[in-house]
Amino acid sequence: MKKLLVLVLVLSSVGASYAQVQVALGIKAGANISKIDADVSTDNITSIHGGAFALFKLTKIGIQPEVLFSQQGTKVDDVDFKTAYMTIPVMVKLYLIGGLNLQAGPQFGFLTKAEFDGDNIKDSLKGSDISANVGLGWDLPFGLTLDARYNIGLSDIGDDDNVFEGSLKSRVIQVSVGYKIFKLGK
Repeated sequence: MKKLLVLVLVLSSVGASYAQVQVALGIKAGANISKIDADVSTDNITSIHGGAFALFKLTKIGIQPEVLFSQQGTKVDDVDFKTAYMTIPVMVKLYLIGGLNLQAGPQFGFLTKAEFDGDNIKDSLKGSDISANVGLGWDLPFGLTLDARYNIGLSDIGDDDNVFEGSLKSRVIQVSVGYKIFKLGK
């Protein structure tokens, strides 16, 4: 009888914990304000990002992996240095009150395009980038999400024989709007 009681209690607690999990799939898009830190003077450029996300949310903690296409870059002496990455951020979200959340997590990026003054320089950059993201978000009750993040490049994206001297590290401010297309749970 004791074993049956323990089994019922364990199954009840497991069922209750699964009832607290939310799983959502959605899309998002927004603006990037990016700059590449280099040994020369650089300025911000504005571009876009967009893609899909999945959210696995417990009561106060959520994990949100994403796949985004992100246009980035900088201006060097009024010349555009444009890059594009397929990025995979994995954000941990700490929920505060009313859907507001703090976000932090790593991001892995894979270079898809690089141009300097219209010339292809993809071979002069490394094929990947590792970054850290911090941000603030708001998950609204009707499926809309708002995010503002700062992406800090941790790895040098310049190749050893690149056309630029010194290290190159990305810095990106992202502001996005998302929508949860599919949602299961609370």
